[in-house]
Amino acid sequence: MKKIQMVDLKSQYDKIATTVNASIQEVLDTNTYINGPQVHTFQKNLEAYLDVKHVIPCANGTDALQIAMMGLDLKPGDEVITADFTFAATVEVIALLQLTPVLVDVDLVNMNISIDAIKKAITPKTKAIVPVHLFGRAANMEAIMKIANEHNLYVIEDNAQAIGANCKFSDGTKKKAGTIGHVASTSFFPSKNLGCYGDGGAIFTNDDALAHKLRGIVNHGMYVRYHHDVVGVNSRLDSIQAAVLNAKLPLLDEYGAARQNAARKYSKAFEGHKNIVAPTICDICDCHVFHQYTLRIIDADRDALMQHLLDNDIPCAIYYPIPLHSQKAYLDARYKEEDFPITNQLVKEVISLPMHTELDDEQIQYITNTVLGFFK
Repeated sequence: MKKIQMVDLKSQYDKIATTVNASIQEVLDTNTYINGPQVHTFQKNLEAYLDVKHVIPCANGTDALQIAMMGLDLKPGDEVITADFTFAATVEVIALLQLTPVLVDVDLVNMNISIDAIKKAITPKTKAIVPVHLFGRAANMEAIMKIANEHNLYVIEDNAQAIGANCKFSDGTKKKAGTIGHVASTSFFPSKNLGCYGDGGAIFTNDDALAHKLRGIVNHGMYVRYHHDVVGVNSRLDSIQAAVLNAKLPLLDEYGAARQNAARKYSKAFEGHKNIVAPTICDICDCHVFHQYTLRIIDADRDALMQHLLDNDIPCAIYYPIPLHSQKAYLDARYKEEDFPITNQLVKEVISLPMHTELDDEQIQYITNTVLGFFK
């Protein structure tokens, strides 16, 4: 059996090496390393894939989220509601911009931001909601947009983990995650479903005026060289990373299908087990593209299971072991433990298994047998 990787980028690269290498060589031949043709081609290709009017490439996913907020002219002290159970970058940029983060609990089933918790957290100072499409599963954007419209709030989608996922609405329509709110961000970190070979990110919007402002912000506030019209940053997707993404974007749906197929096999093996809650898989709307395959372990020792897997050469991870409201950087007297029952439960239960496009049946069987063997 091939060695099991948490993310097997080498095997993925081997299958597309000729295309990737040719795309990179084009950059090397033209010496256009910043804002070269590959960047503009990728921008247009991703706009077409997502069916969104504007894609603004940038240096990484954290920058993308920060720049999206900068473009909305939020003011210091404005409250921004987001999920407590996610990676720190989501709240980090809120704090960096001197906005007031308002962390709320998540839903037990989908692990995304709780709709009821959003409603309870809104105050006259609330200006925006940042739903995170966690682990590859689209958040309930229909409900979130309804709340935002009722209260005149911005919606900034953190789509770092769910590019390619679909959001299905009650009228039967579908839209890609990241194209529904006022603006969205994504990451092209190598392990993402659409990953480059370094850092990279992008911002999405259908708002022409906002897109224009964002394009200036990512480039030192310039639209014309040495004319600085807005306060900006230096955050550009380099041409070599764009070349990699151009080679991989046509395969994104194929990659998503491979992840979903692996997830089905995992979940089938764990079906009905009294100590394992597997993620649900929807075959109707493709709302989950499985950036991570995350189990909940109930009435059993999650940490002992993790060690058991590692002892059997199976990589695994806990995303995330500490809630944001308990992190030293984000402690706040406003937060009460009773406000976060689900998050506090999840951090004790979750464990993520290997998930990538190259998982084969032999590996999946070994992983699932090893997990099940722990409980015997």
